[in-house]
Amino acid sequence: MIGFANASTKTGPLYSALFLFVASGFAGASRAIFVLSLVLLASCAPEKTTWKLSGPTMGTAYHITVTDVPPGVSKAELQSVIDAELAAVNQEMSTYIPDSELMRFNAAPVGEGVEISAHLADVIARSLEIYRHSDGAFDVTVGPLVNLWGFGPLPEPEKIPAEDEIASLVQAIGSDALDLNGLVLTKSRAVTIDLSAIAKGHGVDRVADLLEARGIANYLVEVGGELRTAGVNPQGAVWRVGIERPSAGQVVQKPIQVSGKGIATSGDYRNYYERDGKRYAHTIDPRTGRPVEHKLASVTVIAETCAAADGYATALNVMGADAALKLAEEQQLAVFLLVKTDSGFEERVSSAFSPYLERQGR
Repeated sequence: MIGFANASTKTGPLYSALFLFVASGFAGASRAIFVLSLVLLASCAPEKTTWKLSGPTMGTAYHITVTDVPPGVSKAELQSVIDAELAAVNQEMSTYIPDSELMRFNAAPVGEGVEISAHLADVIARSLEIYRHSDGAFDVTVGPLVNLWGFGPLPEPEKIPAEDEIASLVQAIGSDALDLNGLVLTKSRAVTIDLSAIAKGHGVDRVADLLEARGIANYLVEVGGELRTAGVNPQGAVWRVGIERPSAGQVVQKPIQVSGKGIATSGDYRNYYERDGKRYAHTIDPRTGRPVEHKLASVTVIAETCAAADGYATALNVMGADAALKLAEEQQLAVFLLVKTDSGFEERVSSAFSPYLERQGR
């Protein structure tokens, strides 16, 4: 399988808990672990008839809430087509299915064009766009470095990698080696692609599109921690979620209202190890070949698609707070940052994120 790793109460001091601490990479061979810790917040209005669907997928699970389903839509049929759609994402983008489209490309010789599906081409194109916008902070070829540092399928290393090993892999990887021409993908160096930082968000988008094609206008789709919402929740209000505070407990740092958007969070505060008194987080900067050392604890991105939110959350988490906010303003990204300080966490937001905060209490 691809290894990527709703309840309702009333408002006031209570939150309906949806804390999702999920590996967003392909099971065990993840490019990195991305944490989206969200809490659904409900209003106190009477609930409408609601369906909740869930199941295993991509090495994790999906959870979907739909309300006001049009006549003629069968719950069993809907679950079946959702499962089939997510299985198709697996077959296209998994690094754990030997004959997946992605693995077929990874096994192809350098310089040989490989025809891929429109879905895979769309994800590759988005990945290359984020790679360029982030000056290489987002790189779908970074897998060998992730593995070298012990955040892939292999155990943590007894010793940190040697300088020459790091330098050799930094020279070998790079999305600049990828060329996408329509539906033909070619590599100019012997790189391999791992889409763990974006494919889960793409899966969310695929399910959302499927729901909309069936006339379902009110939904929340979550796959392994990445979300997309539309319309209203079962209480007839805008979907509300809470961004989790990076801490040992499950505490809401900031509630937001979001409908018609994708949401993703990336953070490094749960997956790390220590060697000789130094902390090494799972987030690897492809440009240096090393785990990041800045104080940015988590990044939440709201975007038109969940794939975009997923990919940009990763890129910004690699870049650090100042560079992340600069890119967010340049690209008009809705971004919420939590930065570690001596006394706790500092909130920093981009201009495009402010409206989501200003809507609280309305």
